Amino acid sequence: MLIIGELINTSRKAIREAVETRNAAYIQEVARQQEAAGANYLDVNCGTMVGQEIECMEWLVNTIQEVTDMPLCIDSPDENALRAGLLLAKTANGKRMINSTTAEEKRYQAVIPLVKEFNAKIVALCIEDAGMPETAEDRLRIASKLVDDMAKEGIAQDDIYLDPLIKPLSTNDKYGKSVLDAIYAIKKKYPAVHLTCGLSNISYGLPNRAVLNRLFVVQTMTVGMDGYILNPTDKAMMGVVYASRALLGNDRYCSKYLKAHRKGLYE
Repeated sequence: MLIIGELINTSRKAIREAVETRNAAYIQEVARQQEAAGANYLDVNCGTMVGQEIECMEWLVNTIQEVTDMPLCIDSPDENALRAGLLLAKTANGKRMINSTTAEEKRYQAVIPLVKEFNAKIVALCIEDAGMPETAEDRLRIASKLVDDMAKEGIAQDDIYLDPLIKPLSTNDKYGKSVLDAIYAIKKKYPAVHLTCGLSNISYGLPNRAVLNRLFVVQTMTVGMDGYILNPTDKAMMGVVYASRALLGNDRYCSKYLKAHRKGLYE
């Protein structure tokens, strides 16, 4: 199970302000909190800093690495910003990760050389030039193309984290089920490939979002999801993750569940 902490993202007002004012102490505290809460990677995204992204990415990576050796997930729509972050990211405690590529030809050709050059893990979204997927079959077809094409480039399946692309249930009541069917089909075809997602999209536009998000974690884990991009400081969500892992037989002696209990995640 790979938890990617999502909080260092300049689309969040507090993070943007901290980057603009070079408030290193605030960024470092957010990094520490996510590490303490159980994140395995820290996502670093300053894509909203148009015209300044490379400089901001370099500052963020250096600032974060002053207080933690956690591996970083460098996240940007700009391959130049990806390169800037990857050049500075340390690998003492794990491979670098890139977020993300797609099956769109332009994006794929821009990002895959970076994956190979930096021997990085890669988040790959199930999007193609024709657009976003609607059905489980669409997702499996796009995922198959991504995995097979990356295999030709020498990228190991264990380094691939497919994102089946979660869309709001509020816009189509079958979107949750289609993602679950896709995860199951992808894991059956490519058991060594990982899956990850930005889970909260499922509840967009609906009330009681936290309830839907937590239940969808359990459902997606049951059919093979083994990674999430989320807020690890959300105790209730992390509690669900640890409990679900234990119930699925993926927590030897329930040790992580018991540790979560001792940390107060179920209070």
